Amino acid sequence: MKKTAIILSLLSALMLSGSPAFAVKIADITHIGGQRTNVIMGIGLVVGLKGTGDGGDFQGVIRPLAIMLGKYQDHVDAKELANAANVAVVTVVATIPSNGARNGDKMDCYVTSCGAATSLKGGRLLPALMTDTEAKFIWAMSEGPVDIQDPASPNGGMVKQGCVMEANIEQKYVNEAGQLTLVIESPVASWTTASRIAQIINDAEGSPADPLAIAKDPKTVEITIPKIEREHPDSFISRIQRLPIPAVMLANEARVLITPKSKSIVITGDVEISPVVISHNGLTITTSNSLARDPQGANHSLAGPDTGGDRGAKLEDLVNAMDQLKVPADDRITIIEELYDTGKLHAKLVIEGQP
Repeated sequence: MKKTAIILSLLSALMLSGSPAFAVKIADITHIGGQRTNVIMGIGLVVGLKGTGDGGDFQGVIRPLAIMLGKYQDHVDAKELANAANVAVVTVVATIPSNGARNGDKMDCYVTSCGAATSLKGGRLLPALMTDTEAKFIWAMSEGPVDIQDPASPNGGMVKQGCVMEANIEQKYVNEAGQLTLVIESPVASWTTASRIAQIINDAEGSPADPLAIAKDPKTVEITIPKIEREHPDSFISRIQRLPIPAVMLANEARVLITPKSKSIVITGDVEISPVVISHNGLTITTSNSLARDPQGANHSLAGPDTGGDRGAKLEDLVNAMDQLKVPADDRITIIEELYDTGKLHAKLVIEGQP
């Protein structure tokens, strides 16, 4: 409950300050199209297990182990390895950062048993080839001791800095036409935001007669790099990313973000509630634009601002009132969800972890 109040207080302070000097850079709320992570994977063997490996009749590990030993002139029959419970066949996965990777770079990789192994504790991943999804090109090699991250799930773990790149993975940002795309991050994406970003770029780098930036949709702004800078666009891209966007120019969408795990409620924009009577677990709260707040007794009234119209109370005021009344966090979240379901909450409701 205290966490919710702190979040709301900080948001209120920011909104009331109204300082025109506060601004974010374009790079803070966008990324360049093509700037994304990539996944490489492989199949490997973890050895050195204390009887917790696959073993038995699990041919998925016995065959690869026999083949590997054969490569080192140790030719054995699969039947001879039937009781090799100190080995497990695993999937090996690594994520390439959004800025790409270069030959020799190291990164963490994750191994997961895909057989009968009950634990990879104490094991070591033998060198495993990391390829693309079609296994046509070797991007990296992974090897090293397995670190169990979650004791409750010992059949998976991490090999810290165990993936070493064998080739370059470079991102392509500029197309053949000399264009790049800015992708606006979802929390602030809207036609208004896209249009204002395009306007700022054109004011700084283009001209009304020949605009460089065009808002293509609520999430993307397409930019044409001047011909003189296309061969070496780094300086141009840097200037674009450093352009400031005054906070007051960002679309202030009415939105409520609920995170059930931490029981936090984050309110952005001007979120209103229609006049309504809320009755929940013995508590009754009435919201309107004319009643005064009554903090005493079992019934409580919440007044909205005097707008002279039919507008209701603010959600922020309701949450603050529930904080004063020590309404449990779970009950607050339930009330907000019910307000949304009945059409009384005038905002976009986003519940983290739900589509």
